Amino acid sequence: MSFPWKLPFLLDGPAAAESAADDMPTDCRCAESWVCGHPEQMSRMQTGLLHAGAQAIFAPTLFANAFFLSEHSLESQVARINGALIAETRKNAAPFGVPVGGCIGPSGLFVQPYGRADFDDIYDAYREQVRALAESGADFLMLEAQTSLADMRAAVLAARTTDLPVFVTLSVDDGGHTMTGCTLLSAVITLQAMGVEAVGLTAPGGPGALLPLLRDVLPHASVPLIARPDPAGLSEPEFAAEMRSLLTAGIPVAGCGRPAEPGYVSALRRVMDEFSPSSPAPDYEDADCYAAAIEGEAFFLGDDILFSRPIPCTSDLMEDLIGAEDEQVNAALVEVNTLDDAMLLSETSTMARLPIAVRTDSHTILDAALRYFQGRLIVDSNCQLDRELIDRLAAKYGAIVY
Repeated sequence: MSFPWKLPFLLDGPAAAESAADDMPTDCRCAESWVCGHPEQMSRMQTGLLHAGAQAIFAPTLFANAFFLSEHSLESQVARINGALIAETRKNAAPFGVPVGGCIGPSGLFVQPYGRADFDDIYDAYREQVRALAESGADFLMLEAQTSLADMRAAVLAARTTDLPVFVTLSVDDGGHTMTGCTLLSAVITLQAMGVEAVGLTAPGGPGALLPLLRDVLPHASVPLIARPDPAGLSEPEFAAEMRSLLTAGIPVAGCGRPAEPGYVSALRRVMDEFSPSSPAPDYEDADCYAAAIEGEAFFLGDDILFSRPIPCTSDLMEDLIGAEDEQVNAALVEVNTLDDAMLLSETSTMARLPIAVRTDSHTILDAALRYFQGRLIVDSNCQLDRELIDRLAAKYGAIVY
């Protein structure tokens, strides 16, 4: 995999709420829909960011999906709204010759054990928005301010039905965790194996808050990392100075969070111009990323993986996964024989203290286990399935075959 444009790379774009500003009537609650019919403020803001030096611009489609549009009885308008916002953004970007992205936000829904949403329903809604963005001419997809690994995986799987580059940013708290406890390391390990082009963070705390989190993950990233912090009360020179530290540390994809103002983007672009354009550094290939993952933890693997005794999927699965740590093994092997088993594993794996491997003799069940597991699994190839088939499924979901 490779980043599609030269690094360092500056991407930005105003949100629909910013584009609507104070002009939207108080009885209109959906900024994305309103901006479609009143694009003047969006156009001014996008043009301002492009004049300031943005190398890519994304449309304000963050909440233009069925999850949020349904709150305004606009769920049937996904294609129209996304299409209009991409078309207007492409018109604004055309004189600058820069790529245009579609922005995709979190669903606001949570699968078990954090909620009762269905993963396939989340996927279907993301797929609808992805299709609308792709058919409208988006050049890349920006999964922005994501809050759960389930959302990220569902959106990436939907995005992979296209050939568009995919970038992902997480929204994290001061401790570096999303709302569901996902860490940047777990997301990087999982998503880069699924084929995304870049992963990183967006946060309100300013560039300095992101630096230690990104620097810790850098040795394990086989794709470029992204930093899109808010200015957080910093002046434009102060913001640019702190962003210089991120770029120097090896974080090559950057942008300015909220508010999206040309002054901050211009200051950031001047700093980024200090770094010579280049293709992605070859040391990405040397990243230490041979690891499995669950939502809140990554497990780095050695050359030899020693599986536990096969653990059946029963009501005791959580206790058995925790107990496997007491064995002289370095991975918990779970027998998955039915769809219910696959679902139970996905719901109980968050407390695992070892990397998890699955064994099954069914193609359908293996596909389900990999699809619904929120993290990166190991697949035991010592089964009745054809190795080529195992490898194909593992590649789709980013799993490790052993």
